[in-house]
Amino acid sequence: MRSSFAPWRSVIGLALPVLVVLVLTSPSPADAQQGAAAVGEVVFTRDIAPILQRSCVRCHRPGGVAPMSLVEYDDVKPHALRIMRRTGIRDRMGAMPPWYVEKDIGIQHYKDDPSLSTEEIAAIASWARGGTPMGDPADMPAPLVFDDKPGWTLGEPDVIVSTQEFFVKGDDPDWWGDIEPAATGLTEDRYVKSVEIREINDIGNNGGSDRETVGGLYVFHHMVYATRVLDDPSAGSVTWPVHEVGRNADIFDPEGARLLKAGSSIVSNSTHLHSNGTDTRAHLEVGFRFHPRDYEPKYRPANFFLGSGSDIDIKAGEKDQELHAYTVLQRHTKIVTFEPHLHAPGERMCLEAIWGFNVETLSCVGYDHNWVRGYTFEDDYQPLLPKGTILHIIGYMNNTDQNRNIPDARNWQGAGNRSVANMFIDLGMRLSMNDEQFQEEMAIRRERLNLTINDHVIGCPLCLVIPQRTR
Repeated sequence: MRSSFAPWRSVIGLALPVLVVLVLTSPSPADAQQGAAAVGEVVFTRDIAPILQRSCVRCHRPGGVAPMSLVEYDDVKPHALRIMRRTGIRDRMGAMPPWYVEKDIGIQHYKDDPSLSTEEIAAIASWARGGTPMGDPADMPAPLVFDDKPGWTLGEPDVIVSTQEFFVKGDDPDWWGDIEPAATGLTEDRYVKSVEIREINDIGNNGGSDRETVGGLYVFHHMVYATRVLDDPSAGSVTWPVHEVGRNADIFDPEGARLLKAGSSIVSNSTHLHSNGTDTRAHLEVGFRFHPRDYEPKYRPANFFLGSGSDIDIKAGEKDQELHAYTVLQRHTKIVTFEPHLHAPGERMCLEAIWGFNVETLSCVGYDHNWVRGYTFEDDYQPLLPKGTILHIIGYMNNTDQNRNIPDARNWQGAGNRSVANMFIDLGMRLSMNDEQFQEEMAIRRERLNLTINDHVIGCPLCLVIPQRTR
């Protein structure tokens, strides 16, 4: 399902009732205001408010980053039809919450998945179309209490590293370049469980941005970065997931953490700043959360490129254009995350695994250039692929006026690093395994999921092939 949208409204972050029932009769306005709930009726206090607390009000509250409060009934009621429309988009540009995994194909188990089920979408529609009844005030959950300081979605980091501060005028041109190294201050090596980046700026103190886009809240578009011990070139560097505007936190596989070395600094030679309509001072904070000191990773990162950096040919005025890229796995591989990276014409990307005669779609997700998402597979559902597997990504591009992210659909578009050019990459995280580790991972999965010979495991073509023991 495709829908047009206003870019600023793409930060709505809405969510989703658990109780699902169809409204059999529409209440009168008087009944709705009195809070009298008919049998089978979806009401705000009992059914909608708890879900908004779970998934929406962190952003949609007074002082939050989203454009309206969704805390109280009187706040939510005027936006009921808008909420219904945005949640009904499901997995395409403009959908809320900003999570775009398609539910009819591929693996369906992801960490931190805030998405709606079909039944939840129907319940929102029932409430919105049924007169938005309030329900019994006694059923309203206790209000949440927030610290108005910028928060961390994964909890307080063990180490927070701040970049230099930048001043970007409201009408400045875009800027790309290096940043000054930012010391981590670590005195010992530590393995990292997760990393999260947030922008700290003064937009809220100077009247706000004039632009109604998600970029209006920030001036950092992205930062490609690594950590390096500057006075010891032999120590090498460690790369980290690219920071992009609207991106969620990155959780590493529990047995494949990355090492943050003592004495290291954050370095970047590709940081992109843009104006947001108002003079803004800003810096980034990089928050690292650590494993215990005695932790040792079992697997090492699988470092290979899956994408196209040059062969991108997007014709003017056409939709449903396809891009393709392939790679052959040289080692057994566990896929931890799927992260489509496209630019404005991108609408969708699918990840496919080809093993022998088996061609299987692992995941398809919609794409919204206002919200860059990394999709982390749940434990026991990460693809386990044998060496020799061909990984294939397919990108679907819409370079027409129907795509509101396109400034001028008359233009041909090709590859390039600037945001007005295009990329086609899966930036997902992967781990390498030797033969013994690969067999062990599959055996663990068979046991945990209680798999039988008649089961089918998406993304694990050899899970049900039990190796013969040698005498």
